[in-house]
Amino acid sequence: MPIAKLSEMSPGQEADLFLLMTAKEQLTTKTGKPYFKVGFRDGSREVSFPIWDDSPWGVECREHWSPGVYYKLRAVYRETNFGPQLEIRKIREVIDSDAKDGFDPQACLVHSRFDPQPMYDELLAIARQHVLPAGLRRLVETILTENRAGLLTYPAARRNHHAYVGGLLEHTLSVTRTCIYLADKYAEYYPDVKPPLDKGLTVAGGILHDIGKLRELQPQPEGAAHTPEGALIGHILSGRDMVRETAAAMKGEPAIDPESRLRLEHVIIAHQRLPEWGSPKPPMMPEALLVHYADDIDAKYQMMVNILRDDTNPGPVTSKKNVLMQHVYRGTGGPSR
Repeated sequence: MPIAKLSEMSPGQEADLFLLMTAKEQLTTKTGKPYFKVGFRDGSREVSFPIWDDSPWGVECREHWSPGVYYKLRAVYRETNFGPQLEIRKIREVIDSDAKDGFDPQACLVHSRFDPQPMYDELLAIARQHVLPAGLRRLVETILTENRAGLLTYPAARRNHHAYVGGLLEHTLSVTRTCIYLADKYAEYYPDVKPPLDKGLTVAGGILHDIGKLRELQPQPEGAAHTPEGALIGHILSGRDMVRETAAAMKGEPAIDPESRLRLEHVIIAHQRLPEWGSPKPPMMPEALLVHYADDIDAKYQMMVNILRDDTNPGPVTSKKNVLMQHVYRGTGGPSR
């Protein structure tokens, strides 16, 4: 049987597949019939479907299948009224020898559309070009270089937006580009404001606003999980801590001055604006306000794009059962797929 990609299969096609199990949830129907809702994915498509408790795979699913494990399946791809599903013929866990047949665990993970290394290089170049004074720039460069490995791979969230390999870097770079634009725009609009808008601080805040995600999240094959620090502290205060720790460890000149460090800490802790979103303080400086809205629009825009891509509700308006908890209008063409 040929090895196929789930994302390239057509209805009725049977093939062998290397897939990651993403979910296994035990449920019952309205009439009390038990089943497991399971999910499998490759890097571009995920399918979710029931395994009935009394089916040939019921016992196997209950006792042996685990989310986060890679499997080799022989299955038929079906398009149903409930979405795409797999009709499983055979299934087993991946073994070492599967590598010679093309198994690559990275191929089952969702990745950013953009190459992470050029994104990282651009972010570092922005810091060197736009962040002043020199002590602030050195702090930002130090944090970026010391956390390069995580930035290249971490998601920006467990779900909702940029929740894939390289998502944190993609989101951070996008927010930072917007911060540059907004800082230039409003510095030109309000040249006489006192104190003047600090572009370097705005850009530094854009670069570091989510740096605490590197302590908040633990990437896993089926999706990121919270670390203990993430669950108990959260990325906002962890990001502030990373700034403080880096500043305290920096030796020699140029050093960040206490006022610049304090203002940067405020930008980080205020970037989500509301206590219910995790911020202990609202934006109290123009720079913090710009970073908040640059972050908010980047996250919300991707959420809306995902809704338009994934919603199967017929008609010109999507369902409101989504992360934004609202309808999205797409026109009279209906779902794109």
